[in-house]
Amino acid sequence: MISFLRGKLVAASPTHVIVDCNGVGYEVAIPLSSFDKLPAPGGDVRILTYLQVREDAHLLYGFMTEAERELFKLLLSVSGVGPKIALTLLGGMSAVALKGAIVSNDIKSLSRIKGVGAKTAERLCVELRDKIGALGVFEAAGAKHALTAEDQKLNDAILAMVSLGYKQLEAHKAVHAAIAKLGATATVEEIVRQALKAA
Repeated sequence: MISFLRGKLVAASPTHVIVDCNGVGYEVAIPLSSFDKLPAPGGDVRILTYLQVREDAHLLYGFMTEAERELFKLLLSVSGVGPKIALTLLGGMSAVALKGAIVSNDIKSLSRIKGVGAKTAERLCVELRDKIGALGVFEAAGAKHALTAEDQKLNDAILAMVSLGYKQLEAHKAVHAAIAKLGATATVEEIVRQALKAA
């Protein structure tokens, strides 16, 4: 099992990275949440990994935090949830917020994530609620207070774009571009309005 990769970040996109480890380039699929934590290409990086062995391929999935990797493995234990949906879920919410939504049976928030229907959201809540337990609610409550105003604004704007039908990646790019243009003092409504113009 490959537990982590340490090397130079050769290339990065919101869905994949290539890491050069002593002359071998590893392609790793990542969630959008990990993309924000990456260094600039050319920099040193350490990515926690999960290796999926299939008959037709060996696929590596990477995460910048242990919490993301553990939750990814937990999501894969749900019937009907494969790596693609698990990465989408992690890209749609932070690991802590996702645990909180599952434990509190927040099907509405979960189904707002593009590609996750109401049935999948219900299945997540039913199958994972007990595994995550009360600690998930406690972590989520603490994280709401720990988020900076800028982080909260960013999350709210991206969720608003996704609820309007935009894909995670499109929403992410459009919101970041809108904040760069308007500045940190812009409201969520102003950011969304600007993002809609540019998208």
